[in-house]
Amino acid sequence: MTMSATAFANAYQGKRVLLTGHTGFKGAWLTEWLLALGAEVTGYSLPNPTQPSLFEQLEHASQITHEPGDINDAARWRSVVEGTQPDFVFHLAAQPLVRSSYADPVGTFQTNVLGTVQVLDGLRGLCKPCQVICVTTDKCYENREWLYGYREEDPLGGHDPYSASKAAAEIAIASYRRSFFGKHLVRVASVRAGNVIGGGDWAFDRIVPDSIRALAAGRPIPVRNRHATRPWQHVLEPLSGYLWLAVRLAGDARLASAFNFGPTHDADRTVEELVVEILQHWPGNWDDRTQPNAPHEAGRLQLSTDKAHALLGWAPAWRFPETVAATVRWYRDTRDASHAQIGDLTRRQIAAFTESARQQRIPWATSPTA
Repeated sequence: MTMSATAFANAYQGKRVLLTGHTGFKGAWLTEWLLALGAEVTGYSLPNPTQPSLFEQLEHASQITHEPGDINDAARWRSVVEGTQPDFVFHLAAQPLVRSSYADPVGTFQTNVLGTVQVLDGLRGLCKPCQVICVTTDKCYENREWLYGYREEDPLGGHDPYSASKAAAEIAIASYRRSFFGKHLVRVASVRAGNVIGGGDWAFDRIVPDSIRALAAGRPIPVRNRHATRPWQHVLEPLSGYLWLAVRLAGDARLASAFNFGPTHDADRTVEELVVEILQHWPGNWDDRTQPNAPHEAGRLQLSTDKAHALLGWAPAWRFPETVAATVRWYRDTRDASHAQIGDLTRRQIAAFTESARQQRIPWATSPTA
């Protein structure tokens, strides 16, 4: 299966793309997709956050320009921007875990808020067109546990330090966009995705990698918050939105704003439902590990993607069963696999996802070559 030649209007072929957080889970998938699209990728990030690491499994250090660094190191970041002269920037570097934010609230705000400010400030001196996508989260909304999906104009907020830091990052992004990038050659948009799952996530305190570790060891899956409802989506879903928004942003400055990228509402499932679906593909058991005195986490959270659909023609390509099946298949098929085999499977999943989007005539997969 090969990548569609018309994906993203062939806009990334030969273009310089700068990623922060490329050593993380989402960053590694985005790097792999950009390489398949013919981009020249430079990554700027701290060392691999987990072991194993998808960044290492895909051997990206030998395929891209790998620049180790902290986004709060302003001089280093500016040097990388100046040396790269990017056409596109995707800012993914973050402290991404709710429970970790309770353990290190200061570090979470430092990375997620001031780090984002440093990234944007370092782009002010860029004297060429550049499309910038800053990744935050669906948890940036003031969550009232409503049944309907949050829209981009709904109030920002956050109970826990992680959520609050991402809401603050959104405010900072909007401020920089209005204050410095209104008539600049650099255009800035922010993106808010649902709960992302997929192969190669090795973080702790996330339900899918915790499930895979337990199943691989022959243990029951520990489930600490089984009634919590989340908008589960495969990692490729929001990445397709980020990539397509950046392409469209180059031709329409009015798109420099915030966008949600979430699944269809049938994918708004409880943690228990997700675990039961995982067990359809990797038999085992699960244990209820509910902790009455655990730190607060949202009980219900849904996104509205009406704006992305109306302005970009974006839509999810995979439904909930396909998402879970692809995720579990990645982990099962890469057990004891070589780096080359892991890379091949990852690219085949990207190609399968692209083909599914093409068959559904989602614009990013069918658009004419630019």
